[in-house]
Amino acid sequence: MSERIDLINELEWRGLLKDCTDKEGLASHLADPDSAPRKIYAGFDPTADSLTIGNLVPIMLLAHVKRAGHIPVVVMGGGTGLIGDPSGKSAERMMMTEEIVQSNVDAQKPIYDAILNNVDCVGDGHAYIPLNNNDWLSKISYIEALRDIGKHFSVNMMMQKESVKERLNNREQGISYTEFSYMILQAYDFAHLYEHEGVTVQLGGSDQYGNIVAGSDLIRRNAAADGDDSSKSFGLTAPLVAKADGGKFGKTETGAVWLTAVRTSPYAYYQFWLNSSDDDAANWIKVFTFLTKDEIDSLTARHAENPGKRELQRTLAQNATEILHGTAAKDNAEVAGKALFSGEIGTLDQQTMLEVFASVPTTDHAKADFGDGLDMVEMLKSTGLASSNREARDFLKEGSVSINGQKIDGDTKITESHLLHGSFIAIRRGKKKWHMTRWK
Repeated sequence: MSERIDLINELEWRGLLKDCTDKEGLASHLADPDSAPRKIYAGFDPTADSLTIGNLVPIMLLAHVKRAGHIPVVVMGGGTGLIGDPSGKSAERMMMTEEIVQSNVDAQKPIYDAILNNVDCVGDGHAYIPLNNNDWLSKISYIEALRDIGKHFSVNMMMQKESVKERLNNREQGISYTEFSYMILQAYDFAHLYEHEGVTVQLGGSDQYGNIVAGSDLIRRNAAADGDDSSKSFGLTAPLVAKADGGKFGKTETGAVWLTAVRTSPYAYYQFWLNSSDDDAANWIKVFTFLTKDEIDSLTARHAENPGKRELQRTLAQNATEILHGTAAKDNAEVAGKALFSGEIGTLDQQTMLEVFASVPTTDHAKADFGDGLDMVEMLKSTGLASSNREARDFLKEGSVSINGQKIDGDTKITESHLLHGSFIAIRRGKKKWHMTRWK
């Protein structure tokens, strides 16, 4: 990439800009030709050993920061994670030990590495900077926190924050002083990064705008106390991603979509995007890929002419999966999807096969039961693919049953020769109803 990207315009056309503390000032701040690349950060809570797809937007924001020639800074909440952000929570979080929080921080870091280390950018580009706020928050004494930070915060203002107000109105839950203080810690993060790391901009989801503004205000108040009225800090938020039908983004029948392969396989991740609606795909392809406006406009026009081809969803799935999991995993996910559709699964390696069938009903069987071969009528009934002998025989007669992608009839017996990778046999009835049998 050689042409410099205007970060504000880029985020705006992609639908990634909702609130900004000073849009014109930020645009000038980023475009100043005499300044070094700006350091811009987003913070992430280590509440689990992975992040969900809902956390992907701020990571994509940081990726655009790098594409525009600036320096992305990831702040992992090793300190704030010990407290817990009350935003969007109806009850207090369970407290985690420092060891668990640190373990989650370590487990999440490969996600930032995967996306931010492989972004095309202007010139030589700049490596992203990973930081852990426990490194500075753990060094503040309680007295220092009250004197140097707390004095700049109005309780009246803090009580107006939506997440706080909602919990205060709920008499059963309320809010603890611990969670009430979260805003102060996040604001201090911004002030610390501004003073010690030269970070001037904070990014986040729209639910974080109040915390971001509080951090910018703390920077200004600290500077004013030192007789400096020239401080410049900015905050920018993106809208929270929603589905066109009002459903929750990132939720599937099997649960949340995660950003690590251990939690959500590349195949399942690819399928999430591939199964999006036309309206969602048209919005998400701007948010979760780096395709240009011209490329997306052209793609959208082609999709409108032939929506049945689902080129929009396929391109979204290809690009989003490659950004997070890499080219090889993306290619593997495509091959697996085609194999499942065609039924020809015999060529899949064991790991890919297990990923493909992760959400398919599975039953365990003993190899000793094979004998001279197992009757297919009984197998269809035992696996729930048929409800009676008659129904099973009808399915077999119609030719709607296959083993490992190969169609069979009523005379076929299941034997050890059908085992895939020495342990599995996949039975399909019709086009979509699969059952995986595991043999030991």
